[in-house]
Amino acid sequence: MLEFIANQLRKKGVNPDKAKMPKHIAMTVGGLGRWSKKTGEGRKEAHKRAFKKVEEIIRYQLCFDVPITTLYLINSQVNKAKDFTETMDALAEFFKELLQNKDIFRSKIKVSILGKWYDLPSRVVEPMKRVIDETKDYDNFFLNLCINYDGKEEIVDACRIIVRKALIEKTDVDAIDQEMMKDNIYSSYFLPPDLIIKTGTGKRLHGFLLWDSTHALIYFSGILWLEFKEKDFIKAINYYQVNKNRP
Repeated sequence: MLEFIANQLRKKGVNPDKAKMPKHIAMTVGGLGRWSKKTGEGRKEAHKRAFKKVEEIIRYQLCFDVPITTLYLINSQVNKAKDFTETMDALAEFFKELLQNKDIFRSKIKVSILGKWYDLPSRVVEPMKRVIDETKDYDNFFLNLCINYDGKEEIVDACRIIVRKALIEKTDVDAIDQEMMKDNIYSSYFLPPDLIIKTGTGKRLHGFLLWDSTHALIYFSGILWLEFKEKDFIKAINYYQVNKNRP
């Protein structure tokens, strides 16, 4: 099986050497507004297709044998968006469909949600909970979805947890270190990303995995999320393999 995967990667122009493959790839979902203007489709359709695109990324994750994938789906400003209701409707439908995704259950992909997703409407939260619960014991692959997420708030929340623990356990302030911070952020159980793929035309990450992105290579694809294809994924991996050891 491993040799089959290696041969498939070679055919796609990717070095299959495990030491040269990223273990954790993070991606932003960018350019939805630009895509809407380009195609004439409304934002509702853009969000619906953007969430559906996740299933395609899951196939890339399995095809390229990437243990961890993290996707920045929705930022913390979603509550202020004019199309909030439409976005929530599309998100609720996406998670219902995710429960039927054969790749997740066949390949035992654990789905986690990072951010304050529990503050969203119940029609969205309930199917999210079901996906989390039904995949909680899986450990072959990991899919993290950042929803209602803010990188600065992630660090603030970690500080709150540490302070509470310090007050209860009377922890020495000098014992607070980077490892303790990592242990208390949303992504505490996962390796930091090796590669961040920025989709869309912008050059900003908007606080995506702010604590964990320190040493990640960032690949600016220049491709809108909804136009991102396997060949673009391969270009990003090739970029990583060429540059991973450069200072």
